[in-house]
Amino acid sequence: MSNCYGIDMGTNNLKIFSNNSKSVLNVKNTIAIVDNDKMYAYGDEAYSMYEKTPESIQVSFPIVSGVIADFDNMQTMLFEVLENKVKAKLKGADIVVCVPTDITEVEKKAFYDMFIKSKQRPHSVMLCEKPLADALGMGLDITEPTGIMVVDFGGDTTEISVISLGGLVLTELCPFGGNQLDDSIVTYMRRKYNLMIGRKTACQLKEQIGSAMPGRKDSLVIVGRDVVSGLPIEMEVNSSMVYEGIRGDLTNLCNSIKITLEKVPPELARDIVSSGIYLTGGSAQIHQLAELFTEVTNIKVNISEHANETSVLGLDKVLTDSKYKKFGYEMKARIFK
Repeated sequence: MSNCYGIDMGTNNLKIFSNNSKSVLNVKNTIAIVDNDKMYAYGDEAYSMYEKTPESIQVSFPIVSGVIADFDNMQTMLFEVLENKVKAKLKGADIVVCVPTDITEVEKKAFYDMFIKSKQRPHSVMLCEKPLADALGMGLDITEPTGIMVVDFGGDTTEISVISLGGLVLTELCPFGGNQLDDSIVTYMRRKYNLMIGRKTACQLKEQIGSAMPGRKDSLVIVGRDVVSGLPIEMEVNSSMVYEGIRGDLTNLCNSIKITLEKVPPELARDIVSSGIYLTGGSAQIHQLAELFTEVTNIKVNISEHANETSVLGLDKVLTDSKYKKFGYEMKARIFK
């Protein structure tokens, strides 16, 4: 099985694993539209235009809160990336797509229809629950009678799941992710320092000098607009300022993890305490986030080595390993007649 592809359409990043090249393509899940319906740019190029375009060009993110918000543009971009960047031969291919667990069947079907209702004719299209793909991508055997807790901290959502015997014992999709941290930094800088900054600048602050715990000493010079004078100004922002901006959001996330842990059956809780919590997702790389979760839960936290690509690496196992093939499933079309 060489002509097969694992696809994770994340809020911020589109990840595609090709079994031909054994590599992951990771591009920004962003599209720039001109004249309302013509694709002007996509991927990293479109993201570089974000918050910089004239009125004639709209830059948008087709995935919102883990679900497809703009089907046509997402499909256009996806096939453009597959054909031109991955060099995929989709006719007769086997495809498995990652989906969040806690969304409706209709929302899941949109991911399935992306390929089934296209001009390309893949051999098969399967869906796989994201927490299962995450666990497989971290090298965990999810078929064992052992409790595994996975926290996927993404762009718009955080999925907290407990897995045992290949099934989801508990799962909670929190409407909160790295984008909300960016918004909080924007709000904090405006309220506290009368400085207007864009979300891209806030994301840069979060990634380069942000921390989930106090004490980091780094700083970064940014340019924003002074709310009082209306003029652009330079300002040096330090880590403690960024921490104050995101502290409340991180506290809410910790509370969600604690609430989920309180629902875990005792025998599975023992396994989780023994093996630790597994942390993945694009936003999991915030400095000292694992230490914060450990402080709150008293359980060690294991961060995925490839946090931004864990799920799509797990999809490769669903496609190629007979032991895990059962975790990919087809939608039953008859339900939607």
